[in-house]
Amino acid sequence: MITLVRRAAVLCALGAALTACGTTGADQTPRPAPSAPAPSPSASRTPTLAPGPAGLTPVFEHGPRTEGTRDGKLVALTFDADMTADQGPRAASGERFDNPRLIATLRKLKVPATVFMTGRWAEEYPAEARSIGRDPRFEIANHSYSHYAYTDDCYGLPTVSGDRMRADLERAYTAFEKAGVPNPMPYFRFPGGCYDKAALKELSATGVTAVQWDVVSGDAFATDADAVTRQVLDGVRPGSVVVMHCTRSAAPVTEEVVRAVVPELRRQGYRFVKVSELIGAANGRA
Repeated sequence: MITLVRRAAVLCALGAALTACGTTGADQTPRPAPSAPAPSPSASRTPTLAPGPAGLTPVFEHGPRTEGTRDGKLVALTFDADMTADQGPRAASGERFDNPRLIATLRKLKVPATVFMTGRWAEEYPAEARSIGRDPRFEIANHSYSHYAYTDDCYGLPTVSGDRMRADLERAYTAFEKAGVPNPMPYFRFPGGCYDKAALKELSATGVTAVQWDVVSGDAFATDADAVTRQVLDGVRPGSVVVMHCTRSAAPVTEEVVRAVVPELRRQGYRFVKVSELIGAANGRA
C-alpha cells in the first residue's frame, strides 16, 4: 500500500520537493488535535475511522464503491493548500500560494470540498483560511505545519523526526485557531502522501484519521487543463477521493479543471461530498 501511495503522490509532492524548507518551530507549545479528549459536541459527531491494528492511526483512501443506493455515486474533491515553512519571502515578493478564484468557483458551482491546509498557509492567508473554514460548504483539515515529510526518501522533501511529528501536526491546529478557523476536522494528510508504520504510530495519540486518495489529478505544475480534466474523469469511481491543489503558483489550471470536471461528473450521476460524508458513508458499510 505504501508503494502505491508514494507513486500516486509524486505530482503533489513535486512542488515542495523543489524547495528547501525552513525549521518546523519545535520550540512552539503544541495544541492538542481537535479529536483529543473532551471534544466538543460537534467534534464528537465527526465521522472518523476506528484505530488500526495495535492502535495505529487509521488510513482512509476512498469511500464505498457502490452505486444505486440511498447515498448514490459519491465523490470527494480535496484541495491541498500547500505552503512550506521557508516560503514567506517568496510570498512577500508576490508569489501566490492561495487561489481565491478556485474557491469562488467552488462556491458558484455549489461544490462541497475538503481543504487540507498547512499551518504555514493559514499564517500567510488568515482571512482566506477563516473564510473557507466558516463556509459550511467546506471543511478544513490538517496537512501539517511545515509540509516536511513524515518518512525518509519522500521525493526530496526534508523530514520531520519521529519525536517532532506530533508537534508539527498540532502546530498546524494552533495556526488554524489563531487564524480564526472554527472546528477544523480531525483529518490529516501526510505531506507528499508518504507514510509508514512508524509515522502512523507516532500520530496515534492525536486521534486523527489519515486521509489519502485514489485519484491523482495531475494538476501540480500542469499547463494543459484538458489533460488534467481527462485524468480526473478517467480515474473517478464511486467513492473516489480526488487530490488537487489550492496553490495558484504551483497549480495554475486547477480552477479551469474544476469548471470542466464538475458538470461532467454531475451528468454521470455523481454527487459531490466532503471527506467527512464519505467517511460517514464508509462507516455505514462497515
